[in-house]
Amino acid sequence: MKITVLGTGMVGRALAGRLAELRHDVVVGTRDVEETLGRTDSDVMGNPPYAEWQQTHQAVTLLPFAEAGSHRELIVNATNGGGSLAALEAVGAANLSGKVIIDVANPLDFSQGRPPILSVSNTDSLGEQIQRAYPEARVVKTLNTMSAHVMVDPARVPGSHGVFVAGDDPSAKSTVKSLLGELGWPDEQIIDLGGIRAARGTEMYLPLWLSLWGAVGGGDFNIVVARN
Repeated sequence: MKITVLGTGMVGRALAGRLAELRHDVVVGTRDVEETLGRTDSDVMGNPPYAEWQQTHQAVTLLPFAEAGSHRELIVNATNGGGSLAALEAVGAANLSGKVIIDVANPLDFSQGRPPILSVSNTDSLGEQIQRAYPEARVVKTLNTMSAHVMVDPARVPGSHGVFVAGDDPSAKSTVKSLLGELGWPDEQIIDLGGIRAARGTEMYLPLWLSLWGAVGGGDFNIVVARN
């Protein structure tokens, strides 16, 4: 499958790298290729510059947003949630029309420092905003309730634990569930929450997730839905 991953941070790299390993044709989109490749400092999480990652992932091509989005079958939004709508605007509505958009971003607001707060919650979600902005696209919210490492390697967390999907288009959700299966998520661990409105709940989990990260000392944990 021809896949575009938007975002050059830890989440974008994890997904792009793993999808390329699975033999998908993957490109990464960024606003300014030269600026991205010219960075020499590690990011706030201590990840090395993108150019250093690119050297070990030469099958993945870095392109400007619009070029990355053209002639692709599926778009993964792994940008910082605060910049997601601007990034998708740069990709262009024509390049998004009819496409499945996997939205893994969370609407985090760092304006008051760390830990971040949510810029949208309760009555709306980033997933819904993207779907409203691009009604011809097919948005599926998933993977935003866990660390990047668990997204692409669920076996890092022992036992049975879940990944959620939410979206209005059943065919798009079927495509996403198949891709989740390739990443290592068994069918019984993929929980379909219904329409894109359910993205509100998964996004609002993030403050608790951040507290849990601090409490358990890392990101190798996930949600277990215990049921009869």
